[in-house]
Amino acid sequence: MEERSGGVNRCQLLDLPWEDVLVTHIFCYLPLRQLVSLQRVSKQFHTLIQVYLANCRSFDLTQVGPRMPKEAFCNMLKDNKVLQSLVLQNCSDWVTDKELLPVIGQNQHLLQIDMRGCVRLSRHALVAVSLSCTRLQHLGLAHCEWVDSLSLRSLADHCRGLRSIDLTACRQLKDEAVCYLAGKCTGLRSISVAVNANITDVAVEEVAKNCRDLEQLDLTGCLRVRNDSIRTVAEYCPKLQSLKVNHCHNVTESSLGVLRRRNVAIDVEPPLERALVLLQDVVGFAPFINLQI
Repeated sequence: MEERSGGVNRCQLLDLPWEDVLVTHIFCYLPLRQLVSLQRVSKQFHTLIQVYLANCRSFDLTQVGPRMPKEAFCNMLKDNKVLQSLVLQNCSDWVTDKELLPVIGQNQHLLQIDMRGCVRLSRHALVAVSLSCTRLQHLGLAHCEWVDSLSLRSLADHCRGLRSIDLTACRQLKDEAVCYLAGKCTGLRSISVAVNANITDVAVEEVAKNCRDLEQLDLTGCLRVRNDSIRTVAEYCPKLQSLKVNHCHNVTESSLGVLRRRNVAIDVEPPLERALVLLQDVVGFAPFINLQI
């Protein structure tokens, strides 16, 4: 506390109770980038931010930028054992198992992990997640080509409460691994196996039959998926809200029609509607009637 010339007491920020006020009611509203900057102000601020980081429930590196030093990442989370959400999307160029495994090992309450594009990790990272974070509900692994069948099986065995998983462009995975996941994690509501030519009707049908609460399914670019599995999805997944089948050249309107009638959002237009759009683009034609597809 300081006293002004007029005799009025003035409270400095650091005079406020740290854990009861600053950590709980103020710092939780500041972006991570600003907290990182505050660390450099003084030794007291550095200590205070470390107290906050040791107690924060969410850590999102997209708020900082891709140039955070490895040492800074490790130092910021070294004392945290209560994380529930960890987003690593912006550190794909530098994060490896060495930096990530200690964080995963001491945070067993994680519910959400986003490792999209973290190309320098290995299958050991996913195994560590499966063994430590058994309450995990949401996992992003898009473009993590190091994900293989054995590590996905470990995840399925230990994280059966999984609600969503993004396996876009995990090209090592084949039908067998996705079928195993669907058989173990029957509560899945969202799954993407997009951009994987190994995926066939076998995997899609297994997902549909086991995950009856499925709401979102992304099959973009799965060239071997056909109408049969889409009909199975329509039959077994009454809660489906979104289906992506762009570039699935063997999926046609004969299987998509029933889903459209249920107002499922599909990312490809019906053939006639698409033709009208193309016609309008080419000759400026605008139909004067509404067609019922």
